[in-house]
Amino acid sequence: MSYLLAFVGFSALVMLHELGHFWAAKRVGMKVERFSLFFPPHIWKKTRGETEYCIGVIPLGGYVRIMGMSPKEEIAPEEASRSYSRMAVNKRIFVIAAGPLMNVLVAFVIFFVLFLAVGVSSPSPTVDAIESGSPAAAGLQTGDRLIAVDGSRGTVAELGAAIAAHRCAGAQEDGCAAATPVRVTVLRAGEPTTLLLTPRYDAAAKRSRLGFSFATTTDKLGPAEAIQKSSKQMWLVTSATATALSKLVYDSKARGEISGVVGSYEVTRQSFEFDAAQALSVLAIISLSLALINLFPFLPLDGGHIFWALAEKLRGKPIAYIVMERASAVGFVLVLILFAVGLSNDIGRLQGEGFAIR
Repeated sequence: MSYLLAFVGFSALVMLHELGHFWAAKRVGMKVERFSLFFPPHIWKKTRGETEYCIGVIPLGGYVRIMGMSPKEEIAPEEASRSYSRMAVNKRIFVIAAGPLMNVLVAFVIFFVLFLAVGVSSPSPTVDAIESGSPAAAGLQTGDRLIAVDGSRGTVAELGAAIAAHRCAGAQEDGCAAATPVRVTVLRAGEPTTLLLTPRYDAAAKRSRLGFSFATTTDKLGPAEAIQKSSKQMWLVTSATATALSKLVYDSKARGEISGVVGSYEVTRQSFEFDAAQALSVLAIISLSLALINLFPFLPLDGGHIFWALAEKLRGKPIAYIVMERASAVGFVLVLILFAVGLSNDIGRLQGEGFAIR
């Protein structure tokens, strides 16, 4: 079932992106010749009005074919006014930008619905679960409320950092005991109790742990708070995506963290197995990231079309077709390189450590 849900989710993102282009083109009076979900060869076609609707067999995207997208396209004189190339620059930018903007809107709606329906979860200082055989099992009990570590109070994150600060005397090897014990003060049955526990280094977590998890509390949000939280989440994803993409040229570690279509699909699928809300959140992040990548100023991406439309606006006349052809070739190579890097990383993760969905 998770495979089907992930496929439906990805298909919806593609369809809504293309629907943005489609709606905007119809809105300004352009002739839309084809609306295709996925790429050819097509397994289904149906013509309604002047538009052919198709479903392809290669699920790597979709497209809307608008009359006059190519300056060399032959157009009947009576239809010339409805072609893309003959439309005003602002109308062309509106049509091209509508796809990424639809992805932005989809991401916002998903975040808003999740915040409104699920609320916001935050860690509580209460002990929720204790791992068998862990240092925590020697003294902590479920229901204990941590109030201090080594005599210092703080947030859940600060208490966890104080525990992790106790390191092994030599090399930090998996399972090694910290050189000094942690003094943990908890509230148990209304009375403060202090325990001395020695953390062990967890190589997977890359820090020292006692072996317990904190409980979580969920706060319900009203519409205004959900809008605020959604906007903040959108900004966090946008800034993180922009930062990651800006490092691709000079940071090999950043290139190693890029995922392609395969990785994005697998993360979504595994998220559906874990939690539906998390899977929807992943789809929102993917939708927003797709919008940002699509706005890069390279043909054949949407941002490339917008860039050259703006250049035409500033120049006062159309850009020579040969110039756009060369720019398109360079942009296509860059997109292929990005796709190849993402696919290579995805294959490596599938064969190795996986995608670490929790």
